Amino acid sequence: MKKTLAILLVLLFCLAAFAGCDTQTNDPAVDGTTTEAPVVTDDATEPDDSNDDETVENVQLDSLVLYFVPSREPDEIVTITEPLKDLLKNEMAGLGYDVGTVEIFVGTTYEAVGEALSAGTADIGFGMPGGTYVLYDDGAEVILTSTRDGLSKDSDNAKDWNDGQPTEASDVQAVSYRALLIAGPSEKGQAVAAKVNAGEELTWDDINGLSWSVMNSSSSAGYIYPALWMQEHFGKGITDLANAVQADSYGSAFARLASGQVDALMTYADARRDYEDKWTSEYARTASIWEETNVIGVTPGIYNDTICVSKTAEKMDDALKAALQQAFINIAGTPEGQEVIAIYSHNGYQTAVASDYDDERAAQELIQSLSN
Repeated sequence: MKKTLAILLVLLFCLAAFAGCDTQTNDPAVDGTTTEAPVVTDDATEPDDSNDDETVENVQLDSLVLYFVPSREPDEIVTITEPLKDLLKNEMAGLGYDVGTVEIFVGTTYEAVGEALSAGTADIGFGMPGGTYVLYDDGAEVILTSTRDGLSKDSDNAKDWNDGQPTEASDVQAVSYRALLIAGPSEKGQAVAAKVNAGEELTWDDINGLSWSVMNSSSSAGYIYPALWMQEHFGKGITDLANAVQADSYGSAFARLASGQVDALMTYADARRDYEDKWTSEYARTASIWEETNVIGVTPGIYNDTICVSKTAEKMDDALKAALQQAFINIAGTPEGQEVIAIYSHNGYQTAVASDYDDERAAQELIQSLSN
């Protein structure tokens, strides 16, 4: 009996051991599941330096030739714009162009700047009025329009400009300006100004009885828009004036006005701000320019001055034009650049296209039709 019981116990133990061998495990090697380790590649551990040896070299330009319009005294323009040489070279270097030299010239006339651009002897025309640009747009391409301070006075009524107080700059940036017809301290000039300030309408005889200083026929403020003003008010033009002499600069025009050689002139709206100091120093007047001059005519707005490039200069491709646009915009944003562009009362620049000056083209066509 004891022997039989012992045998049974051995059999039960073996059965229990056999059943334990069939129990599942979580070992992935046993249950058939696998977990893949992350694959480490050379790309993940080593940076791609395949472009390290590729460097883009700047384009080399022997020179850039700038022509400035003579709206101020040539010597003054040359002196004030001298820092532009290094400013432009530095900006262009950062935009992909190494410029050997920057040459600055002042045109003898506004037209001379347009002619230089058309001939390709000038690469850049600086400060060209819209009226000059549209006359030479076969050879000149506008790339930038200047922005200016607006003025504290901006009335269509001439009398509103004649309070004897300076016209001040405003905080508003403007892309257009007015032309003014200004009477000086001569007896005839003062008589016409008195009529305006009394609220009386001027006649053609009033205008034609004055001796005038005018600019060349491509000057927007010194000729074109004043001529349109005369046509609108009297049905006459500058060519109908009995006594008109062309000035080579606004400085010489104001000098003649101060001396009484002429009774009136045509100019841009903030010109008296530019010549305020010279009026009493260089031109030897005892009273201020605001007391001794009066506005007798105000034109509609004129689109601002341009920066143009030559269409005929071989170097002037689209990439260079884009770089010049950005360079001048950048320069205008620096204190040093502000001192340079203040010579033309510019504050900054915005990109421009030819169609911006379509009104100027229409004005030129009208002027030409009146001259025929």
